[in-house]
Amino acid sequence: MTASFLLFALALRTFGTHEPAITYVVLGDSTAAGVGADYESGIAVGTAQHLAIRRKVLMTNFAVSGARIRDVVEDQLAGAETLKPDVVLLAVGANDVIHLTCVSSMRRDLLEIVRRLRVANEHVKIVITGSPDMGSPPRVPRLLRPVASWRTHSVNRMFRAIAKSQHLTFAPIAEETGPLFRRDPSLFEADRFHPNERGYATWIVVLNRAFDSIEP
Repeated sequence: MTASFLLFALALRTFGTHEPAITYVVLGDSTAAGVGADYESGIAVGTAQHLAIRRKVLMTNFAVSGARIRDVVEDQLAGAETLKPDVVLLAVGANDVIHLTCVSSMRRDLLEIVRRLRVANEHVKIVITGSPDMGSPPRVPRLLRPVASWRTHSVNRMFRAIAKSQHLTFAPIAEETGPLFRRDPSLFEADRFHPNERGYATWIVVLNRAFDSIEP
């Protein structure tokens, strides 16, 4: 066992008691890693706790702050494949929006993630968020917010299309929480970029509704 995989294995968390257990893997960027809030109030733990209402959940979170979708392919996916997950949350896209990643390149990477997860477990259920509304963080200069919003829409249109064609579940974080963040900057952490605990709580509502639509 490599040192890196050992670190991942040590991150295994168990929630709930209802057997049979499901293996739950989280992939993505700083939002999946819980940056901006106490980790226990973030989307990984929040969704695991919700899944645990019905089933015992064995969760491993591979998310890394700053990750783009290409980083998920290169640095996170191999660990996920090894675990053969039953359920996966892919929360990525914000950094691709900010760094102007080509949408066609993102599409190829997303399809590669889906393909490899299904090779590992043909019955895997995958929930994807796309990008949050990157026109809403106060740290984004006001003049650039329309561009960030346009990029968010473009990226999420691709995520939605792949979700439909590949039978994934799309959790519309940007659509359902973006207006809240625009109206209420107190939902952001002091860095004026990441959600705080109250901000993540609005995401968890959307995510849990998406998880309710699948049967792991």
